[in-house]
Amino acid sequence: MSEISGIIKAICVSDVRGVQKKEVESAKFETSWGILGDAHGGNWHRQVSILSHDKIQKFNELGAGVSFGDFGENLVIEGIDFRLLPIGSQLKCGDCILEITQIGKECNTHCQIYHKMGDCIMPREGMFARVVQDGFISVGSVVILIENITKQWQAAILVLSDKASKGEREDESGSLIAKMLKNSGYTVIDQILLPDEQSKIEETLIHLADRRQVDLIITTGGTGFSHRDVTPEATLAVGERIAPGIAEAIRSHSMSITKRAMLSRGASVIRKRTLIVNLPGSPKAVRESLEFVLPHLEHGIEILRNNVQECATNDD
Repeated sequence: MSEISGIIKAICVSDVRGVQKKEVESAKFETSWGILGDAHGGNWHRQVSILSHDKIQKFNELGAGVSFGDFGENLVIEGIDFRLLPIGSQLKCGDCILEITQIGKECNTHCQIYHKMGDCIMPREGMFARVVQDGFISVGSVVILIENITKQWQAAILVLSDKASKGEREDESGSLIAKMLKNSGYTVIDQILLPDEQSKIEETLIHLADRRQVDLIITTGGTGFSHRDVTPEATLAVGERIAPGIAEAIRSHSMSITKRAMLSRGASVIRKRTLIVNLPGSPKAVRESLEFVLPHLEHGIEILRNNVQECATNDD
């Protein structure tokens, strides 16, 4: 397989947020921050923003007239189509290594470019990365796509509770899920607390599955009969395929403990290559459910990620 590589066309930074970035010839990249001197640095997953030089050129052919840094991007790289790279892909430039963490970004307020063109490429074409190895990067440096040999399964946790989101009740279930996932070898990339609002739940599930490309999303809460319990509806709305066996197994196992488990409406679905599983809200039910299904989910995720073939028997 030929090596995938590109060239750094621009490095752009700004010391405050919400403004166009200015070009510099080189910059120091640090794991604890991102680019030294850039306001978007921090201990989070979007330390460095990246745009393809080709995408900027095509946009300018439409009359945009944008310069490097106008989209708020940190790096402009020529020669790599970032939309073809999965989350977790790593880019090596000299000693520095960047890991892709997110595709695109929600645009809450339209920028000047959007008002001029009626469009902006950053929300759909922009890529975000974190620094996993310190180093300097200069304009003209070669960037090489390398294999991430340390990647673990990535999971996100969504806690749905009106009371917990208002601080009226402590979230015990989300913390329990995080501990159980980590003990099983998963990397928990996010733990989000939301009220029982279907549109917001759908938006967050889509973000985690499409932009963060997590392998597994576990939700807890909102699966009962209350009129505010809308987690299954939100899950089914964003799912592209259902995975009913998981939800059925959870209910069946839980009914061996309490017959009231038949009242749980939890669902399980697949969106792209992400598995989404609803769990009940109580810590006791979470532990009982996750202990039962978690050992078997990895095989399904491996199939989703094309790592293994589905099981088959040979009767010959």
